[in-house]
Amino acid sequence: MRLPNLTAIRTRLQRAALGFDAWVNAGLYDSGQSTGIVYERFQAVMNRFSVRGWKRVALDLTSEGVTLGTVGFLGMLALAQPAFNLTSENWLKQQDLAVTFLDRYGTEVGRRGIKHDDSLKLDEFPDIMIKALVSTEDRRFYEHWGIDPIGTLRALVNNSRGGGNTQGGSSITQQLAKNLFLTNERSIERKVNEAFLALWLEFHLSKNEILKLYLDRAYMGGGTFGAVAAADYYFGKPLKDISLAEAAMLAGLFKAPTKYAPHVNLPAARSRAVDVLHNMVEAGFVTEGQIQTALRNPATPVTRTRDITADYYLDWAFGEIKQMADAGKFRNDRVLTVKTPLDVAIQKRADEVVANVLRKSGDAYDVEEAAMVILDPDGALRAMVGGADYGESQFNRATDALRQPGSSFKPYVYAAALASGQYKPETVVVDRPTCIGNWCPQNYGRSYSGRQPLWLAVAKSINTIPIQVSIQLGKAMGINHEARAAVAGRKKIIDTAHAMGITTPLVDSVSLPIGSAEVTVIDQAAAYAVFANGGKRAKPYAAMEVKNSSGEVIYRHADEQPEQVLSTQVVAGMNYMLNKVVEEGTARRVQIEGVKIAGKTGTTNGYKDAWFVGYSGNYVGAVWFGNDDSTSTNKMTGGSLPAQTWHDVMEPAHQGIEIKPLPGLKVPNPGAQAAAPTAPTNPAASNFGKLSRRSFEVISGVNGLFRTVEAPPRPGAQLDTKGAPRTLAEGNRPSDRTETR
Repeated sequence: MRLPNLTAIRTRLQRAALGFDAWVNAGLYDSGQSTGIVYERFQAVMNRFSVRGWKRVALDLTSEGVTLGTVGFLGMLALAQPAFNLTSENWLKQQDLAVTFLDRYGTEVGRRGIKHDDSLKLDEFPDIMIKALVSTEDRRFYEHWGIDPIGTLRALVNNSRGGGNTQGGSSITQQLAKNLFLTNERSIERKVNEAFLALWLEFHLSKNEILKLYLDRAYMGGGTFGAVAAADYYFGKPLKDISLAEAAMLAGLFKAPTKYAPHVNLPAARSRAVDVLHNMVEAGFVTEGQIQTALRNPATPVTRTRDITADYYLDWAFGEIKQMADAGKFRNDRVLTVKTPLDVAIQKRADEVVANVLRKSGDAYDVEEAAMVILDPDGALRAMVGGADYGESQFNRATDALRQPGSSFKPYVYAAALASGQYKPETVVVDRPTCIGNWCPQNYGRSYSGRQPLWLAVAKSINTIPIQVSIQLGKAMGINHEARAAVAGRKKIIDTAHAMGITTPLVDSVSLPIGSAEVTVIDQAAAYAVFANGGKRAKPYAAMEVKNSSGEVIYRHADEQPEQVLSTQVVAGMNYMLNKVVEEGTARRVQIEGVKIAGKTGTTNGYKDAWFVGYSGNYVGAVWFGNDDSTSTNKMTGGSLPAQTWHDVMEPAHQGIEIKPLPGLKVPNPGAQAAAPTAPTNPAASNFGKLSRRSFEVISGVNGLFRTVEAPPRPGAQLDTKGAPRTLAEGNRPSDRTETR
C-alpha cells in the first residue's frame, strides 16, 4: 500500500489557503467598491438639500433647539412626577367632607371642609368681591395658563421699589394648588410642585371653577375659611350684602390673614384695604371717583375679641377624619360631627405661653418657632401648637416637621436596655471615653464622671452610656465584634422606638443612641405616653366619637383596644429614672408642687433644636423650639425655654384635678389635688430646710472640682490637639450634645 505523498498534500493545502485568501480579498474589494458607489449616490442626493449662509445657521439652531427641547421636556416630566403623584381620580371628592368639631364638653369649636348649607355659587358672589380679589392677587387670572410670568415680574419690580408688598408673585391657581395639595413649607421642592399642580388644575378645571374653589378654601383669619364665612365673622352679614370698603378689606386678607385681620389690627387692615382699592383702579375695574366713598368711610368690623383658636389642632383632626373616611369607617356619610378630646382651656394656655415666650425670649435666644403637643396618657389629643403664627404659616411643625431629638431620644435606648434584662436603674455604669471606630462622642462638659448608677447617668444626660448600652445589647446576642454588636444593638433600639410610637423611619448611624435620627413632636409625645400609661401603645387621636348628619353614632374610639408594648417592670424602672431627671437632673425647672413628673430634655448639635418631653399620671407633653431653616439658636438647651414652657402650661392644667400616680412611683398625696401656687405668708419659714437654686448651683460647682479624673482614651483612638478623643467636625458631625444645666 502506497503512503500519501506528504509534499503533494502540503502543496494542495497551500493552494487552497491562497484561494480562500484571494476570495476574501476579492469579496472585501467588491464590497468596498459597492459601498463607495452607494455613498456617492447618497451624497449626490443629500447635496440637493445642502444649504449655506443664513439658511445653514437657521437649520443648525432649529436642530439644536429640538434636541434641547426634547431633553428639557424629559427633565420637566421627571420633575412633575412628585406633584402629579399628589393627585388622584377622586381628588376633588376628597375635599367634600363637611365636618363640625366639638370639644370634650360638646361645645362647637370649629369646622373644616365644605359648608354645604351656606356656600354660594360663583354668580351669587358680589361683583366687587371678585374684582377686589383679582385686582390684588392675580390681575391676569383669566389670561394666563396657571403661571403668570408677567405678573411675577411686575410684583418683583413693585416690591423692589419699596412701595409695600401689595402684590404677590403667585397666581390664584398656584395658591389654590398649595391650599389643596401642599403645605406652607418654604422650600424649592414645594414651589416646583406648586407650579406643576397649577398647570394640572388649569387643565382639569375652568377658570371660574378655580376661582370658586379659591374663594371657598382660603384661610381668612379668625378661624374662618372662605369669603362667605369671613364676611359673616368680620361684618356680621351675608357676603352678597357687603360694601366696596368691606370687599376691599376682605380681599386684603387672602395673602396675610393674621397680619391684616381687622379684629387683630384694625389700622393695618384699613391700610391694606386702601391698597386694594387703588389696585382696583389700576386694573380698570373701578374709577377713582367710585372709591372715594370707600376711602372716606372705611369698613368697620363687628366687635370681636381676639379669640384663641385651635387651627393647627383642627387641621390635624380633619386630616385624621379624611384618612378614616378613605378607609371606609364612615360608610358613605360626608357630613359629620366629631367630638374631640380638645381642652379649650389648655389649648388657650398653650397658645399664650408659646407666644409670650417667643416674644420675650425669642430674640435673646435667636429662635423663631416652637411646637407643642399635649396628650392624655391614652393618646387623646388635648392641645396642639404647630407654630408661632397660624396666619403666617399653616405648616404644622408639631406633626409634619422632622427634627433631631438629641438626648430626648435616650429613653428609647434605656427602655430597650431594661427590657433586655441586662440593666436596672441601680446598675453601675462607667462614664469613660467610648468610641466606635474613630467616632467618639463627648459629654456636654467634655469631661467624664466615672462609675455611677444608671439612673444618675440618665439624670445627668451622659452621652457615652447610651453608646455603651447599644454595644452591650448586641453582645448579648452573641456578637463579639464591637462595631457589629453596636449595629445589632441599634436595631433593637429602633424596634423599641417604633413599637412605642415613633412612626418615622429612623436612619441608623453610630450616633442614633444620642438622638441623631429625626422625629416629630407628636410622635415624641405618643412614645413617652407609654411610660405614663403603664406600657400600652398610645396612638394620638382626635376623634372620640363621630356622628353622621342624622345624629347616629358611627364611630367610637373607646371600642379600640391598645397594645401592650412594654412590661410594667420596664415602665416602673423608666419612670424612676426619668423622674430623677426632673428632681435631680437637667429638667428641674418643670417641677410642680405635689405632682410627680418624669421626662427628658434634649439639645442637638449646634443648638439647632431644643426639646423637653415630660409627663405626669394625667398628661403627656412634648415641646420643641428651633428655626425652620435649621439655623443655630443662641445656645438654647432643652432645660431652658422648652422646660419653662412645659411647666407654665402644665402647672395650671394640674390644678383642681385628681392627681394620678405614675406607674411604679408613689404620688406625694394619693388622690389629692395639686395645690394652687400661692405666696407663702412667711417666706423664711417656707424655705426652711431648702436650698435655693443659686445654692444648688454653687454646690454643684464645688462638686465638679472632685470629679473623677478623665480616663485615658482607648488604644488606637485619634486625639485632637488638646488630647481629647477626636470627633467629627462641628456642623458636620451627628448630634452629640446633652445638657448638664
